[in-house]
Amino acid sequence: MSSDLKSKFLQVYEVLKSELIHDPSFEFDDDSRQWVERMLDYNVPGGKLNRGLSVVDSYKLLKGEELTEDEVFLACALGWCIEWLQAYFLVLDDIMDESHTRRGQPCWFRLPKVGMIAVNDGVVLRNHISRILKKHFRSKTYYVDLLDLFNEVEFQTASGQMIDLITTLVGEKDLSKYSLSIHRRIVQYKTAYYSFYIPVACALLMFGENLDDHVQVKDVLVEMGTYFQVQDDYLDCFGAPEVIGKIGTDIEDFKCSWLVVKALELSNEEQKKLLNENYGRKDPGSVAKVKELYNSLNLQGVFEEYENKTYEKLVKSIETHPSKPVQAVLKSFLAKIYKRQK
Repeated sequence: MSSDLKSKFLQVYEVLKSELIHDPSFEFDDDSRQWVERMLDYNVPGGKLNRGLSVVDSYKLLKGEELTEDEVFLACALGWCIEWLQAYFLVLDDIMDESHTRRGQPCWFRLPKVGMIAVNDGVVLRNHISRILKKHFRSKTYYVDLLDLFNEVEFQTASGQMIDLITTLVGEKDLSKYSLSIHRRIVQYKTAYYSFYIPVACALLMFGENLDDHVQVKDVLVEMGTYFQVQDDYLDCFGAPEVIGKIGTDIEDFKCSWLVVKALELSNEEQKKLLNENYGRKDPGSVAKVKELYNSLNLQGVFEEYENKTYEKLVKSIETHPSKPVQAVLKSFLAKIYKRQK
């Protein structure tokens, strides 16, 4: 990713933020303007920005030539809408999960002056997307399609979050609920649509394409998003904390992780009993026993096999796509995540 594009992308953030804190539909005073600015700076631009930047990348690959200033701005604006969507989900997710840190700093709601105001901030973040789209895309032929896209993906993500929450109900630690199919459904809806599908869908709409003609693209990207989350689950346990930037807690948190689902699939009765007794417990001894079991089941080898098979399958389905530019977009996504370490 060129640092040039990233600095351009961050400049667009400043423009959008300024427009939002001077939105004519609301009379801001200094306090409310400062609150929104601080809330945005804290929650929106802090991540890796991969989702947002890939709108610009994808549009470039589709167009196949240099972008005009206006096209760069619009692609960046759509990229920021996805980053705003992500911020909205994360602010509320952190409250639901009672998390403490996010991106190496305290969660927004953990700040002394914020607390439950963060719930309303989440709502405000979601509304900002509509304001950005209205200001910059209202006159475009694909405006309604953009609104539909963001609404649909938000619905899918919220529904994915719901099945995740009701499957991992605290106090009802029942591993028999966990299976590959439930893992797949959670991941597909909670992560794949908003992380992988929506950036490419935005680029396709800007390029004048009809999303109904690109069901195959959606399927490939959702499959890629599933693979991405399986990698995440794997790295949570086997990744080096200094590389992935966090200490994994999926075992302690009783997460419906790909690893536990695979372990259940491969375990004999005695091993299942050990999992049931130790999975989802905070004490380091229990966590160590689960990791030991993962090792004795050779889950690292099982993951490597999954990774190679999935990669081959994805490359095959990408190469059947009739459009070379679309193939290039999909291959660039795959190249970014294949065999990643963080």
